[in-house]
Amino acid sequence: MCFEGKPVALNDTHTSINPPHGLCLEKVGNGSYLNMVAHPDGSNRAFFSNQMGKVWLATIPDEGSGGQLELDVSSPFVDLTDQVYFDTQFGMMGMAFHPNFANNGRFFASFNCDKDKWSGCNGVCSCNSNVNCDPSKLGTDNGAQPCQYQTVIAEYTANGTASQPSSTSAKSTEVRRIFTMGLPFTSQHGGQILFGPNDGYLYFMMGDGGGSGDPYNFAQNKKSLLGKIMRLDINNIPSASEISKLGLWGSYSIPKDNPFSEDKDLQPEIWALGLRNPWRCSFDSERPSYFFCADVGEDLYEEVDLITKGGNYGWRVYEGPYLFTPTESPGGNTSLNSINPIPPILGYNHSEVNKNEGSASITGGYVYRSMTDPCMYGRYLYGDLYAGAIWAAIEEPENSGNFTTSKIPFSCAHDSPIQCDSVPGSSLPALGYIYSFGGDNKKDVYILASTGVCRVVRPSRCSYTCSLEKATTTPPSPSPSHASCWSNLSGYLFLHLSSFLLLLISFM
Repeated sequence: MCFEGKPVALNDTHTSINPPHGLCLEKVGNGSYLNMVAHPDGSNRAFFSNQMGKVWLATIPDEGSGGQLELDVSSPFVDLTDQVYFDTQFGMMGMAFHPNFANNGRFFASFNCDKDKWSGCNGVCSCNSNVNCDPSKLGTDNGAQPCQYQTVIAEYTANGTASQPSSTSAKSTEVRRIFTMGLPFTSQHGGQILFGPNDGYLYFMMGDGGGSGDPYNFAQNKKSLLGKIMRLDINNIPSASEISKLGLWGSYSIPKDNPFSEDKDLQPEIWALGLRNPWRCSFDSERPSYFFCADVGEDLYEEVDLITKGGNYGWRVYEGPYLFTPTESPGGNTSLNSINPIPPILGYNHSEVNKNEGSASITGGYVYRSMTDPCMYGRYLYGDLYAGAIWAAIEEPENSGNFTTSKIPFSCAHDSPIQCDSVPGSSLPALGYIYSFGGDNKKDVYILASTGVCRVVRPSRCSYTCSLEKATTTPPSPSPSHASCWSNLSGYLFLHLSSFLLLLISFM
């Protein structure tokens, strides 16, 4: 395995191989969010954003304090709803704060726009002659013209001067357009952005653009930015003439060590390719060369990939470990022998998690690095949108790149600051739909669900046994209404369909 062209750096932190007895949660907020980003100043604050385009700055209570997220719904940090096109499949997909945000106030939003409704929605169509695609032959998709909807990364600034950014609010006026690209279809457009912890570059996760089976084979097309992870330098901005000369999609420059330096066929923005719809990626905070991305499958398989420089993850030649046969191929095919795909490190068949609905959609998470639950330490947590399932994966043997995973039972602490609802007719705690995961500056992990925000807490608060936990208080007795549960919540989930879920349904 390699990352940034160098051997993966591993450590020898010991993690117990036996799976933890369970995941204990406390509910600290009622809001429904797609994104959570810890404040770069290292404080106990974090930013939360919803699909419509509002961002809030919240203060996070200490674990076990009985406190809730301190967040004023009526006073967002910034309101971008005038720029964001919000519909069942579109909205604000990601946000990222410059590593030096505390000093320069720079932050970035990734969202969708409608060129029929906003003059700022003016990107080049991703279906063009350079990628063997003619937009006039695409037809409409859910009533939309090809590239009517676009993906945008825009830069904003906190109020005040760059040397004294405001800590509580920001201007909704765009400072700089980093990226704009028209989308061929109305689904599978990813949109997460995050800064690399070591290199300071902006990583942009882009889906294959939609359509059944990626009909134009964008994910394997090295000239297309669809179905890719991009790596952009937003600290060195070229002039307008240079942007035009280089054929860039916005105001960024290309890191010199991007894979195009070794593969001249690749567009220079590309870091990795062969992805269908990456939904939530993260760097391991203690091993930043480990870059995990969950990739939503088509018909059969959900996967987690370990992203490396120039890596090809197989879609649409493969769907996970299975060969994929597209129903139509107006954009041509990629031969099996022409690529060397990297297999997923983790995954599951759709039939394993949701036999009733026959569907699944993976939600990527984080490597757990908090000592709040020491028995979870070093495990990669991830979930499934529809089934409410949560897994914890561990690399074994250490330093091998081989991962094993276990589905983890979860409970809600009976002393949770906000009472957890139960599945009707059951003792199961109701997470609803798992949209995303988040993390704070203490490295605690959060679940962003349709029913609210939950934090992973000490196992003893749910009467789970963890021999590594140093309990300072008597563990509470379990509440009958919040007993341990396994993940099959499918019958209940469809009763709690929300407008936010419709966004993620489209990812299928």
